[in-house]
Amino acid sequence: MYGSATTPANQFGSQAAVAWANGKTCTSNVYIGIIDEGYMYTHEDLTTNAGVNPGEIGGNGVDDDGNGLIDDTYGWDFANNDNTVFDGSSDDHGTHVAGTIGGKGGNGIGVAGVCWNVKLLSAKFLGSRGGTTANAIKAVDYFTDLKLRHGINIVATNNSWGGGGFSQALQDAISRANNAGILFIAAAGNNSSNNDATANYPSNYNVANVIAVASITNTGGLSSFSNYGATQVDLGAPGSDIYSTVPVSSKGKVISGYASYNGTSMATPHVTGAVALYASINTGATAATIKSALLSSVTATPSLSGKCVTGGRLNVNSF
Repeated sequence: MYGSATTPANQFGSQAAVAWANGKTCTSNVYIGIIDEGYMYTHEDLTTNAGVNPGEIGGNGVDDDGNGLIDDTYGWDFANNDNTVFDGSSDDHGTHVAGTIGGKGGNGIGVAGVCWNVKLLSAKFLGSRGGTTANAIKAVDYFTDLKLRHGINIVATNNSWGGGGFSQALQDAISRANNAGILFIAAAGNNSSNNDATANYPSNYNVANVIAVASITNTGGLSSFSNYGATQVDLGAPGSDIYSTVPVSSKGKVISGYASYNGTSMATPHVTGAVALYASINTGATAATIKSALLSSVTATPSLSGKCVTGGRLNVNSF
């Protein structure tokens, strides 16, 4: 989150803290869908930014909004086919992602996400047995439906996951999200490989709303694990040793905690948070406008030259 003009300073940070100092802290009229594990919406640093489905009256046992899902107040768990989107300490990955996107800023607690006041919704499709493409499709379509039928201002989904080969059905779902004006921010993958030569899905789907994210270190290098691709990966963002929110088991209870993780999974939510921040400042901006602004405002980075479309890293303060 640091930048060239913060204390401490780090020129290779996302410059988010510089943006905050300039009054850019996000508003609560922007929603982000997290397609992942569930996330701990009761976490001390996330609870005020937990989004709810306005079409549902939580806990009444009725499908109020007519989407076929009962009481999907905070989202839906497609892995277990129920409305409990947080199932305990095993949902650490999704919670970590959530904190980077929208950990509450300025509250003197824990961490701050890129967008301090964004609203987060969950579509859990990853569980103890991994996840299926069929459920990933349902998760993508879930947010598309919420936006189209209920007018929720969902500007992007965060997709810190990968695996499996090409799926026409999943590409079609991402295209439906594109038609609804929802960006699809995707992790480039953690195999140290070239996505131009060996496709990584979902980041390799050639749909206009996809933004593929590589990981960089705090000294500006391409993270050793990060995939790359001159045509298939768009930009880099911090993904090594990222400190964020997690659920922690303690004395038989699950409590709010924090931990450092590595991965393009951790780089991706920095970009998703930046998308949310831009959308909150530029009300009504189209997905194409947001993507163009994001990619045209990167900072050129030697380690990314020839390794991604822009040759640069995320700069939250430059758009």
